[in-house]
Formats: sequence, structure tokens, C-alpha cells
Amino acid sequence: MKTVYLDNCATAPLHPDVLKAMLPFLRHSFGNPSSAHALGRKAREAVEKARGKVADLIGANSAEIVFTSGGTEANNLAIQGIARASKDRGNHIVTSAIEHHAVLKTCQYLERSGITVTYLPVDQHGIVNPEDVKQALTDRTILVSVMHANNEVGTIEPIPEIGRIAGERGIPFHTDAVQSAGKVPLNVKEMSVDLLSISAHKFHGPKGIGALYIREGISIDPILHGGGQEKDMRSGTENVASIAGLGKACELAKETVAARMNEMRKMRDRLQERISAAIRDLAINGHPVSRLPNCLSVSVPGIMAETIVRDLDARGIAVSAGSACTSHSVEISHVLAAMGLPKETAQGTVRLSLGIMNTPDEIEYAAASFVEAVEKLKTLSEIEGSLGSRKCY
Repeated sequence: MKTVYLDNCATAPLHPDVLKAMLPFLRHSFGNPSSAHALGRKAREAVEKARGKVADLIGANSAEIVFTSGGTEANNLAIQGIARASKDRGNHIVTSAIEHHAVLKTCQYLERSGITVTYLPVDQHGIVNPEDVKQALTDRTILVSVMHANNEVGTIEPIPEIGRIAGERGIPFHTDAVQSAGKVPLNVKEMSVDLLSISAHKFHGPKGIGALYIREGISIDPILHGGGQEKDMRSGTENVASIAGLGKACELAKETVAARMNEMRKMRDRLQERISAAIRDLAINGHPVSRLPNCLSVSVPGIMAETIVRDLDARGIAVSAGSACTSHSVEISHVLAAMGLPKETAQGTVRLSLGIMNTPDEIEYAAASFVEAVEKLKTLSEIEGSLGSRKCY
């Protein structure tokens, strides 16, 4: 059976060159970067080399990069760190209703300790209106956090404009760029951001490693305390092998991001064209233009997404129902709800996300299989309906 992996927004397969960069630090170069001997120095050199590559990917200085265990920790460090460092200045955070749970649940946690949070609405495409950000700011606002690209529908937010609005008021601006790093060009200065989160496994690096960009001059308190690693911003012995892998993934992305964008967009558009032409009531979610080049979110009204996912899985095709983080929930996605999708449509939402290892032949197979699966499930639904015992497939 042909196997086609189209769940790259959940996690992307490890690039062979990334694995090669990691292996020395899993074998013989196993030293602690804090050790003064040769093995320790070699490990430290690898960490700092990777730090520079992460900085290069996003247009930052290497001193502004703090390694974390992934996007969730990076988001927590940014949001909780600013809140702890800003107690004397204010207690208000502005974010959006469609953020990843790593942002939303962190904000909800802070609300229990006296922080006030404004959750901004989005339009039908998932776009935050910068004017809404401007109107939400108060003298007590200590942080604005709006994601760069949504993990479920791929919509890219107007980050530079939001950043300028926050900057004019002297308010730190954080963006969760976990889904966009390595897929579209990022430059922290052009984006006008003060803090930016990334995670390696979303762009063919290893799981369990990420980074937070903290602009020089931004005051932030650590959330982990211990030996003082990462300039006392993130204590704990560094995960050298994974850091080396993150650095290599950033290097590969930096070298090939334009080609990656073009190839993934072509395949994504071909996939969209094929299934849209065959399924007349198919809905495409997210902004039609301002969208990640590898992400396709579609809804089939009247068909449960989980049944489509299972049918495709039986054909060797891996996709997600909505986002991987909410796939076990019976409630509709908070992202789709905020975008105003009717419940029946939202329940039939499937995310197909491409990576650099996909091929045009795989896309053709996936498109044909998706159409066949939906046609079969619709037929079953019609039969059940005619028998008077209609089920939701």
C-alpha cells in the first residue's frame, strides 16, 4: 500500500541531514556544555553554533536566542515571563481567540492570579483586525500575543502592523511562529516583534526542542530555576543533540525557504483544485491568499471528519481532523468556532498539511483517495437516511 504523510502541521519527519548532525552528540561527543574539559567545550561549541543558525533564520542576534523544550515552553516563557517581570507596570494581556492552546491556557492560568486578558475576535478567514488590537490596549497592558500563522487553517496574521501598534505604546509583542518557521521567511525586525517562538519538529527537526527569541532590552523573568543555563533564562543541562538538530533544520530552511514555499504551494493548490472540482459542497477554510503554503483545511458538511480520517488512514494517507491537539475532543475546534463556521460544517473539517518530502504523485493519489472516501461516506449517509435511521458519517 502507498503511504502518504499529509500531517506535517502536527509534526514533520526528521530530515536525514538533521539526523546526521545530531548523531555525534548521541554517541561520542556526549559532554555537558557547562564542563571545562574537551568534551564539554565541543558540546558548548555545538550549542553556540546552533544558536547562530536559529538567529540567522529569523534575522536576530545569537545572544537573543534562548533554547527551550519546544513551542509550548517558549510560549509559556514569553507570556509568563513578561507577566512576572511587569507586575509593577500592569496586569493586562491582549491575545486572539484562535491562538494555540499553549497560549490560551497560559493566559487562562494567569487570569487566576489577577491578570486580565482580552481575547480578540477574528473574521471569517481567521484574521485579527489590527484596529481591534489598538482599541484593546490600555495603560495597564503589558503584552500583546498574536500568532503568526494558525495551526489549524494556516491563516497568516498581519503581524508587522500589529507589532507597530504595540511598539508605538511601548508594549512588548510576542508571536507564536511555530507553524510558520521554516515554511515562510521570518525577520523579527521587519515583523516588529519582541518575542518569537519556534519548534524544531514542525520543520523537519527533532521533537522536544525549540527556541524563544527575546529582543535585547526586553525584561523577562525565567519560569525554570536551577543552574543558570541560557543566561539564567532557562536552567537545565542543554539538550545538545537536539539543539544541533534544530540548528541544522534552521540552516536547511534558510537555504531553501523560497523553493520550499513554491513547491509546497504548487502541490497544495493542486490538491485543493482536485478535491474542490469533485466535491461541490466542499468549503475551504482560512484566508485564500494570506495562508501558509503547505496547509489546506477543508470541510465537508454532513460528514464527520473522524470518519474521513479513518478511511484515508486505511488507504495509507495520514491527515488530521482539525488540529492534532484537539482531535480527541467532541467539541468543534475553537478556531473554527471563532471564524463562525456552522457546527455541521466545522465537524467535517480535515487538515491536510504538506512537507518538503511530499511528491506530486503522492498529491494525486491523496486527492483521488479523498474524493473516493467522501463519495463513499455520502452514499452510506444517504442510504441510512432513506431507511429512516440516519447516522452522521
